[in-house]
Amino acid sequence: MSCQHDHGLSASSSPAYRRILWVALAVNFAMFAVEIGSGLAAQSVSLLADSLDFLGDAANYGISLFVLGLALRWRARASLVKAASMGAFGLWVAITTVQHAMAGTVPAAPVMGAIGALAFAANLGVAVLLYRWRDGDSNMRSVWLCTRNDAIGNLAVLAAAAGVFGSGTGWPDYAVAAVMSGLALWGAVQVVRQAVGELRQPPHDHDSHDHHHPHAVGSL
Repeated sequence: MSCQHDHGLSASSSPAYRRILWVALAVNFAMFAVEIGSGLAAQSVSLLADSLDFLGDAANYGISLFVLGLALRWRARASLVKAASMGAFGLWVAITTVQHAMAGTVPAAPVMGAIGALAFAANLGVAVLLYRWRDGDSNMRSVWLCTRNDAIGNLAVLAAAAGVFGSGTGWPDYAVAAVMSGLALWGAVQVVRQAVGELRQPPHDHDSHDHHHPHAVGSL
């Protein structure tokens, strides 16, 4: 049994979903500012990666707010843009991880742990708010995947902090960065698959839902 179209319609006409996206945007932008400073101070590649992930997600939430009331074809196109950003993030993390591994950088474990815990709390709160709309169209799914991946990445950062503290080396930090890279790349593949499928549908099949529901198009 599939309820994807019902989820999409209710979200596009729901003030609650729009408010949640605004909250998510604000939380992610604030955490970007916190983590970029902490990551540089602690010399932690996983924190730096997570900080840019927060910035990318803030931009993704902004795009989602812009296309929320548009036809499915436009939402699918926006999903492709967001998938490209997820993929670019994954590649950047992979390259940065190699650079840190070659340099033998050892990050500050206490800073990693404290900021990782704060980031996890922020992402968990946003994920709880978004859970209801996790199975909507590709645009909504990309929002959910970004938030879910962030929460998983934060747990990995906490594990890395413990590993760095116990081993005195930077390898746990590098391993977490590799996991975050893989999550971003896999998430991008999932979103692209669904968005391409939506774009291949005849226009009247996926746009008619919006045309037949006067509340589908909302003001920003």
